Amino acid sequence: MSYHQTGAAVPEDSICQYGASKLRFRGPSRALDGSYLACIGGDETFGRFVERPYVAILEGLLDRKCVNFGSLLCGVEALCGDSTLVKLANESDLCVLQLPGALGQSNRFYRVHPRRNDRFLSPTPDLLTLYPEVDFTDVHFVRHLMGLLHSYSDARFEIVTHELRKKWVEALGAFLQGIRPPVVLLNLQVDGEIAHEVAVPLGCEPVFVDTEMMEALRPYSADVVSMSVRISGESDELEDMLFGTLQQPMAEHMIGPATHRRIAETLFRSIRDLH
Repeated sequence: MSYHQTGAAVPEDSICQYGASKLRFRGPSRALDGSYLACIGGDETFGRFVERPYVAILEGLLDRKCVNFGSLLCGVEALCGDSTLVKLANESDLCVLQLPGALGQSNRFYRVHPRRNDRFLSPTPDLLTLYPEVDFTDVHFVRHLMGLLHSYSDARFEIVTHELRKKWVEALGAFLQGIRPPVVLLNLQVDGEIAHEVAVPLGCEPVFVDTEMMEALRPYSADVVSMSVRISGESDELEDMLFGTLQQPMAEHMIGPATHRRIAETLFRSIRDLH
């Protein structure tokens, strides 16, 4: 069984939506009356293929309601383009935000899907001008796009990455300034060779996010928690995950239950120290 499987039956309580948001969050849905801690993020926060993501474990450690607003394939574009998500964060007592990579955002070089931010929709005129020799017809994912651009091995790639980094800081800075409760930034450095869809040196997730970018967001946060974690395909956690036979390649790209517990324990110490 998986929590989110394209083209197959999905358990009724595996995903949910809140208010007018078009994002699909980890279920089951929770009542939002009273106080709660909001956990916002992408695949790792959602907790694909694990029974208890770090959000559920953190709730037990804190003895406080922690609501999982993790959404699969959620990047900068989905985070900053959903006004309901800002409202949900502002109604919480405290917010944990898993930082996304810099690829999943529309910018002056390309457009991404508004919710499935790994999807490349189209190049802009600026990208077509910068790379006139490239045919983008068969490019459907942002990692594929960046791998293709990187293959030309010239200074143009740095122009694109500079734009992504600049826009990442601007977009997330504006997002954080709109959140009233304290925010703990969660920087999960997800490493592993098979985690990458293309064999290019894009680095670990969150892709293209460096220390300088993190420091630019620090003034808008109560704390920054950085952790290095490995995908289950390169650890001994795969056998403890929940997935069907055909889903093993996907499960190998996700983090396992022991890693989720380690994340929860680290966040618990950070949040405890804030009080």
